[in-house]
Amino acid sequence: QVQLVESGGGLVQPGGSLRLSCAVSGANIGDKYMGWWRQAPGKERGLIAAISTDDSTNYADFVRGRFIISRDNAKNTVYLQMSSLKPDDTAVYYCNTYRRDWSWGQGTQVTVSS
Repeated sequence: QVQLVESGGGLVQPGGSLRLSCAVSGANIGDKYMGWWRQAPGKERGLIAAISTDDSTNYADFVRGRFIISRDNAKNTVYLQMSSLKPDDTAVYYCNTYRRDWSWGQGTQVTVSS
């Protein structure tokens, strides 16, 4: 059974930075196209960043230039480096394969507020 464990969230002031981690167990991410999603209160969960097996990346327009997705296949972990955070980035952040093959983890809460 595949488990996804997101971590690294917290409360940060506008303009601040956070680094999220997604540790995967029960499957090898090395051959997976991985992604980060987020869900804000009252909104649907949406894909914000993705990374292919050859490390090419894609971003939603509203995070491009501020967020960086990366992966460490040896650690079976995907990361999301977030900078220049805005209050609108407040959400629960999740990872999964690009096709959402696995059951969702618990996510990690990111709150951007002064």
